[in-house]
Amino acid sequence: MKRFLKRNFLYLLSLFFLLVGLTLKTCSNQESNNDNSVIKPNAKGIPCAVTKVVDGDTFHCILASGEEITVRLIGIDTPESKPNRKAIRDVEKTGIPMDEMIRMGKEAAEFTKSLIPPITTVELETDVQLIDKYGRVLAYVWLPDGRMLNEVLVREGYARVYTVPPNVKYQELFLKAQREAREKGKGFWKEFPEW
Repeated sequence: MKRFLKRNFLYLLSLFFLLVGLTLKTCSNQESNNDNSVIKPNAKGIPCAVTKVVDGDTFHCILASGEEITVRLIGIDTPESKPNRKAIRDVEKTGIPMDEMIRMGKEAAEFTKSLIPPITTVELETDVQLIDKYGRVLAYVWLPDGRMLNEVLVREGYARVYTVPPNVKYQELFLKAQREAREKGKGFWKEFPEW
């Protein structure tokens, strides 16, 4: 029961902060006719209040409409935090032992949680394809401080570039960030240059 109450409290609190943020944004953009509350191709500035980080590149958030969605970061990939088929493929491809791969996945998830804890309102930017085969909204995610979460994860060495056309808007930015992270031995590149 406590868990149920805590989760609902976080949803309500997230929704409250999201609505306050939307009200302030609407007031400051009175003359704008952009409806950013609807997810559509190539949309920018869609506010969403984070409720839970699933792993390094996936999280849940609540839109202004009150709808909770699952967001998958475009253009990047973090290690899995649980053994599954993708983790097995990653182990086979890199030669990194499964226990290390899972540890890396948990570390990437913790890093993401540190950047977008619950009730953080982020802004989503979509590309051409909106939804993946798992029903997750595909987005570039802008942090309250103006940085892009996708790029930060790559730049700090917690994610690799993973481009799936047609969503390629920031591919060059991500590739540059990955080269720099690898050269500087940041994050996972320090321990596993083959990652």
